[in-house]
This record gives sequence, structure tokens and C-alpha cells, in this order.
Amino acid sequence: MPKVQVNGIELYVETHGDGEALLLIAGFACDHSMWSQVVPALAGHYRVIVFDNRGVGRSAAPDSPYTIRAMAGDAAALLDEIGVGQAHVAGYSMGGQIAQELTLARPGQVRSLMLLSSCARCDERNKAIMETWGELPGVVEPRLMARLLLPWLYSNAFFTRPGAVEQLLTLLLENPHPATPQGIYHQSRALGDFDTTDRLGDIRCPTLVLVGKEDALLPVAFSQQLAQGIPGAELVVLEKAGHGLLVEAPEEVAQAMLAFLSRHRG
Repeated sequence: MPKVQVNGIELYVETHGDGEALLLIAGFACDHSMWSQVVPALAGHYRVIVFDNRGVGRSAAPDSPYTIRAMAGDAAALLDEIGVGQAHVAGYSMGGQIAQELTLARPGQVRSLMLLSSCARCDERNKAIMETWGELPGVVEPRLMARLLLPWLYSNAFFTRPGAVEQLLTLLLENPHPATPQGIYHQSRALGDFDTTDRLGDIRCPTLVLVGKEDALLPVAFSQQLAQGIPGAELVVLEKAGHGLLVEAPEEVAQAMLAFLSRHRG
């Protein structure tokens, strides 16, 4: 079942492990492999479902406007197509925005919610950053684009690790299924229109908000807003991680997710 047809497009999907379903939603310009360092730990306890959002990886990349709500519709239809009635849902960065819309649209389908390095809305600075990133593939080559993005995503400690940056660059540039320029562009524009600020109180499932203390792209205040707005939400701040906590601190992320999930099993 590598691909499923939903909402008129093909989505690439993988499942790992057995147990209660756990859907992982990737962030801006990233495919499912961004979760690769935490999937083994999670799949030891859950049926982990990872997929490529429209515009990236091996999923379709229609050259037309995207919205976060439409991508949430893709995720909901994916769960329907593979026969999952209810799932724990985790979203990273833009994936956290998708996860919020999924939860608001299908509250009965989401058993618990985990929002990693995410927000309820982008501020004007963040919108400007995303618009620029959406245009970069058309003006710079991939290695330079990656080098321009990394300082926003990783902490100073990550940059001091011997070989860490070059290893990550190699991994990104050798991806056999890179995001398409039109997919990156349309995802970037979808981010600017997203806003759940006035609807956070309608999210009623158990929620974990997880953020790196050194997140330069979406600083801790964005996660604090989520945790304060969602009834009963838990906030966990990882001391030595930036926005890219799935790469910088995968063990700590997996531990936080598993601890939260253990309290909210079906």
C-alpha cells in the first residue's frame, strides 16, 4: 500500500509496527523521512503511519494553490482509505498546523494530539520568511538553499557538533525524491493564510505541545500560545534543541511522545 488515491491526488504512505494508530504529519517542504529517527521507538508500541503531504516526496504535486485545511482533508481521507477510524496524531511545524485543522474538522477521529515546533498562526516576520523560502528553489541551487535554511532550524549546539551540518546536508541533497519547486511554493503560501487562534478552545482531545528552547523560527512563545489556548494542553520545552528537534534531539522527542501517549491509550 505505498500509494493511496485521495481527493483526486495520490499520496505516498508507509506503516510501521502494530497497535493503536499513530499518524505523523511532516512539516514544510519535508517528506515522511523527516520522522525517521523517531519512528523505530514509536513503532515498538504503535502502528505508525507516515506519508508525504501534497507537493513533496512521492505524493502528487499539483501546480495550484494549497491550503492547510485542504492538506488536513488529505490526511483525514488517507485515514479513511486505510481503514483507520481513530488515531493519535502528531504534526511537526506545518504538520502541526495540519494536525490542528484535522482535529477541528474530525474531532472523533483524533484520540490525542501532539504539536511539535508549531503555532496557531504565523506572525508577519514568519510570513515573510516563508514567502522567501517558497521562492528560493527558482533562484538558488539546492545546496545553497539548504545552507540558507539550516541556521533557522538548528541550535548553535548543533552547529558545533563535528560533521553534523555536512552530514545533514548530504542526507538532504541525496534524497531521491526531493520536493518540487511548485510544491514548495504552494506550501509556503498555505502557511500565511493559516489561523486557529480563535478556535484553539474547540480542541478537546488530550494535547501535548513540544518545542525546542532555542527555536529561532517559531520561538517558544508560539507554543505557549497553543498550550494556553487548548484546554488541558501540556507544554514540554526541550532545553538544548532548536526548531529541528526531530534531528537534533530524536531520543528526547520520542521519550516525550511515548510518555504522553502512555497516559492516553485507548
